[in-house]
Amino acid sequence: MINVLFAGCGRISDLHALGYRDNPLGRIYGIYDPDREKAKIKGALWQAEKIYSSYEEALADPNVHLVEILTPHHLHCEMAVAAAQAGKQISLQKPMALNLKEANQIIAAAESAGVTLRIYENFVYYPPYVKVKELIDNGEIGEPLSFNLRVRCGRGAKAWDVPLDAWQWRFNPQTGGGCPIMFDHNYHNCSLALYLLGAVEKVSAWIDQSEVIPGSGLLINVPAMVMWKYRRGKSYGNMDVVMAPELEIDTEHYADESRLEITGNRGILFVNRCTGRLQNRPPVELYRDGITTAYENISAGWEESFIAATRDLILSLSEGKSARLSGQNGKAALEFTLAINESACSGQTIILQEEYNQKE
Repeated sequence: MINVLFAGCGRISDLHALGYRDNPLGRIYGIYDPDREKAKIKGALWQAEKIYSSYEEALADPNVHLVEILTPHHLHCEMAVAAAQAGKQISLQKPMALNLKEANQIIAAAESAGVTLRIYENFVYYPPYVKVKELIDNGEIGEPLSFNLRVRCGRGAKAWDVPLDAWQWRFNPQTGGGCPIMFDHNYHNCSLALYLLGAVEKVSAWIDQSEVIPGSGLLINVPAMVMWKYRRGKSYGNMDVVMAPELEIDTEHYADESRLEITGNRGILFVNRCTGRLQNRPPVELYRDGITTAYENISAGWEESFIAATRDLILSLSEGKSARLSGQNGKAALEFTLAINESACSGQTIILQEEYNQKE
């Protein structure tokens, strides 16, 4: 049984916890959060044995095998390095760091200590995206030519109630690394683009600003338009991100939604939902040779991606295997995310350097 420490009990931890329900290989053993009362509440809910007063106390516990770091981004580097030095396996919430220098420090610490470093990214475990990856690899659309992603942020009557303190640190560049949508959330999109079609050669982006709430003066970095060229053949990608405050989205999670279209030289793949639902269409559709095939029987709840990501890591660790989503792949996705913002600020096309292992 792998004993897991949850370092951080923010909103996203509820989804991380799902993969440990009835898991015969791993359990939530201990919890640390600066808000001790919050830690106690989550500890009771998840039946954790230990509530720690400090992160140092938790790392000193020999019964802790794996640390799930679920804290604000500016704490990732320090906490991951400390976990590695304590000999703990590491699951680090995305994005792995604020910059590439910190990413290198984390990777080096894990390698020096000989511990597993997995960068948590649930989108590449989302069943519709996994199905699309399978179809691409099987040649169902031929040679991929374009990746087109549309992201819409709106409102939802059933959407998550996200506490104000969970938003505030994301709007501070010193703690969140950049504005929430095009840094924090956009890491998901960049990771997905790499996972499906491989390494990116160069990127250009245009990012505007909008008020989160009209009259509030609080700005968020949308609308945005991003274009990039893959290293493979003549494959290109683009993404547009829009905030539409009056757009109602059917969701039990964040009030945003993504729709993906990948065109190959002999067919087109569509993913029609992710965190929510905008259309009454199958999760995945394949158009080829004049025929549209609908893949209806795919589990499409967003929470399924978290369950799959957690269970895959625990299974890999229990079998002594390398974890998917290595530090290097996390660094490549971080570089892509940072390059988008750099291009928008500089007005220049940014060349990417990091390698990405699409077979992970």
